Amino acid sequence: MNIVLLEPEMPANTGNIGRTCVATNTRLHLIEPLGFRLNEKMVKRAGLDYWDKLDVTVYSDYQDFLERNPGAVIYMASTKARKMYTQVSYEPDCYLMFGKESAGIPEEILLENQEKCVRIPMWGDIRSLNLSNSVSIVLYEALRQNGFEGMREQGELHRLHWEDLR
Repeated sequence: MNIVLLEPEMPANTGNIGRTCVATNTRLHLIEPLGFRLNEKMVKRAGLDYWDKLDVTVYSDYQDFLERNPGAVIYMASTKARKMYTQVSYEPDCYLMFGKESAGIPEEILLENQEKCVRIPMWGDIRSLNLSNSVSIVLYEALRQNGFEGMREQGELHRLHWEDLR
């Protein structure tokens, strides 16, 4: 799987998303301009000690991303999309794109990719969910659809064993 952040603005969100990417063996693609420097403490703090394990690529702009990823199947998350994120079938190597926190993905890009736009349903007049939460929601649906391939099936307790509990 691949997560694409188009011009992310908040270092803590990108750090959290980076940690999620490490936990799910997902590549992170960052499209400039970024609203921060990647070596900022906020990014590293949110990513904890996982940042050095992250597979991350930075692109100078959206066109650079497209040129370096020819044939990429890209699903674009937008609060304005017609389809819910659960109404598509995600390929194991697809790209899940999210726009910057203040404005999302530009409408011109959304219009060019209408069939690949997805949204997370929300109640009421809320403008959007937090970016790192949105990434997690859509990513885990895509992983679920692909059988959580390669992921651990069950965690272990620290002191006890599941069989010991009665």
